[in-house]
Amino acid sequence: MIIPRVPVQHRRLLPDRRLSGPTPWVIAILMLLTLLAAAAGVGLARSANAIGAAIAGRVTVQIVTANPVTRAEQAAALRRAAAGQAFVRSARAVEPAELRATLGQWFGSTESADGGGDPVLNSLPLPALVDIDFVGEDRAAPMRQLRALVAREAPGARIIPHAEWLEPVARLIRSLAWVAGALVLLMTAASAAVVIMTARAALGTHYATIEMLHMIGATDRQIARLFQRRIAIDTAYGIALGSAVAAAILLLIGWEWSGVTAGLAATASLGPWGWALLLALPLLAIALAALTARQTLLAALQKIL
Repeated sequence: MIIPRVPVQHRRLLPDRRLSGPTPWVIAILMLLTLLAAAAGVGLARSANAIGAAIAGRVTVQIVTANPVTRAEQAAALRRAAAGQAFVRSARAVEPAELRATLGQWFGSTESADGGGDPVLNSLPLPALVDIDFVGEDRAAPMRQLRALVAREAPGARIIPHAEWLEPVARLIRSLAWVAGALVLLMTAASAAVVIMTARAALGTHYATIEMLHMIGATDRQIARLFQRRIAIDTAYGIALGSAVAAAILLLIGWEWSGVTAGLAATASLGPWGWALLLALPLLAIALAALTARQTLLAALQKIL
């Protein structure tokens, strides 16, 4: 009697299908959010630094004399006198048309029938403004000298340091940058937790096979290397997918951002070091995932036998 031979179906210890199971997709989502948070943090930090550098040594002198002719004369005299001082880097009188255009952005403006601008803004008694930038890091001594100069050239004028009204904005932006950095750390920890759970689940699923491998002489390091390679590959595919989507989003935002040329938004950019950090993050994530998987597997295998 001939017994028919039943074909044996070989089943791999770990599947070879790419992006199989939830792990790569969860890692991809976390990598996407990590890169976007890192980009936001870098952009906000650079914006805060740019604002701080711009306002550190800049003041505006506001001349509010009622007579418009006197205002113009005092502004011109102050600008000339300030430009000749050693503690002044630059002095610039703000043109009335520029001031009206700025006010028009806040309050709205309508052109008159003869094209002479907004009649409401034109009727407003606008002060004369002179922007002055100091030289060096010391601010106390230049401020004392500027007060004396203003008292001589434009009595009654007000000196307004830009730091008084922009420094709170810079502090808020720095706080948001720190929040973005904290989110990067939290999502990195979440990614490590996903790798740990994946490694433990793989060991639990193939517990009987691991026992057999132990009995035929396989060491913990050999078994861990087998699982580590599979987990690292799955993680790498998830990281690559998340990085690709994040790169597309950042490039789209950068293209839209290129049209912003004024205001606080124009100071936000990644810069060379920011892009280098974003390129390094996926590589660091792959290395961290491989190391986390290896340590988790070795620690778990030591408890099996």
